Amino acid sequence: MEDIINANFTSYQKLIIFVLAILQFTVVLDFTIISPIGDILIKTLNITTKQFGFAVSSYAFSAAASGIIAAGFMDKFDRKKALIFFYTGFIIGTLFCALSNTYISLLIARIFTGFFGGVISSIVLTIISDLFMPYQRGRAMSFVQMAFAGSQILGIPFGLFIANKLGWHYTFFLIVILALIVVLIIIFKLKSINEHLKIVSDKKPLLHLWHTVKNKKYQVGFLGITFLSIGGYMIMPFMTIYLVNNIHIASSNLPIIFMITGLSSLVMMPIVGKLSDKYSKLKIFLFGTFTSIIMIAIYTNLPIVPLWSVVVINVIMFASIMSRMVPFQALNSMMPNKEDRGAYMSISSSLQQIAGGLGTVISGFIIIQKSKTSPIENFYVLGYLAIAIAILCAYFVFRVYKLTIKK
Repeated sequence: MEDIINANFTSYQKLIIFVLAILQFTVVLDFTIISPIGDILIKTLNITTKQFGFAVSSYAFSAAASGIIAAGFMDKFDRKKALIFFYTGFIIGTLFCALSNTYISLLIARIFTGFFGGVISSIVLTIISDLFMPYQRGRAMSFVQMAFAGSQILGIPFGLFIANKLGWHYTFFLIVILALIVVLIIIFKLKSINEHLKIVSDKKPLLHLWHTVKNKKYQVGFLGITFLSIGGYMIMPFMTIYLVNNIHIASSNLPIIFMITGLSSLVMMPIVGKLSDKYSKLKIFLFGTFTSIIMIAIYTNLPIVPLWSVVVINVIMFASIMSRMVPFQALNSMMPNKEDRGAYMSISSSLQQIAGGLGTVISGFIIIQKSKTSPIENFYVLGYLAIAIAILCAYFVFRVYKLTIKK
């Protein structure tokens, strides 16, 4: 058994991990960069915090809608072809974002990008579930999820630098260029992923979707991913606005915060992935939940503190978030049967986006900013809501764990 657990990845599996990690980097950066440049967008486009909240959530709601639409069809096609189709649409949408000059045009571009980009994560997770055994998935997913850390180390700091020097449009141009390189690698290097098509299914797409949704065991996983997402999305879109206007961190210092946080996450994620494969995924998740509750309470009630204090708090908080995300994704991948995997992951991704969009919209109504440079108010309220949701999430993840053990 020990030999199985310590089994190395094949060279092709390593290629898959590398390509999917870079792909996730572009998708994550496209979604997350809008929060760090939020203060720039609010001032440049002359919009309110509520409008900014809608600009962020529009991507999420659009992604959720496309995920639900795609769920019934996802198990009917080669995974590689589905990935190329949606990633191409994502590239076009990101180009539209780069060319936007008004709030309305940016909003429409974000909706278009979300429609294609939101499905990609579910395809990535499905591919990992198809090509990696359960005892490998914690490590495989931790490497792919390192895209979050990579976006903070390289993407967000460089994107912020570009936004401050050349304008926020060029940040999106940067993503388009990188994504074009990635899609070419996918076309020429990845093999077809179609083993799931050998399982004969006479279900029509809508019927397949319905059977997946009404499965009571699957519903527990759906609730888990929903509550895992909503709390984080309440806080993250307004973090830089909070740091600049409340904690008085200079915009020029934001890249430092993201870079150091990302570097620490880059170190932590493989460790969390290895621990998730070796020990109880539930225990790792609960430890991350306990730590994140403490750090959210501290972060959302900060007085004016030095830069180094913000960096330390950020590092610990994001490490705790990674300690929740990796073990849950590995657990969640074990929930569906092979013939339902694409639909299950698509629905999970949609619920994640819906929860994120809802969390951002709720935040937009709770947060108050009287002027473009005044401190935002009620940020601590978001913190307490996120803590309550984290506790509720732990209950559903416990149920997911019990179901996967039985399976």
